[in-house]
Amino acid sequence: MPIYEYVCESCNNYFALFKHLSTADEDSLCPNCGSEKVKKQLSSFSCSMPDGGSSTGGSFSGGFSGGG
Repeated sequence: MPIYEYVCESCNNYFALFKHLSTADEDSLCPNCGSEKVKKQLSSFSCSMPDGGSSTGGSFSGGFSGGG
């Protein structure tokens, strides 16, 4: 189950919610003030690498040079 991060536009509370993919776009309430004025935030992610290590979003160095 994915974790979604939010910020409340009423009280500026940052919080995270576990939500099923099927309910990810449904309205969420701020646990601090109960407001429906919450905005989903862009969050980083972590993934497991084949060698047992881990990588945090954007720090993968698998040989792709990009650019052009």
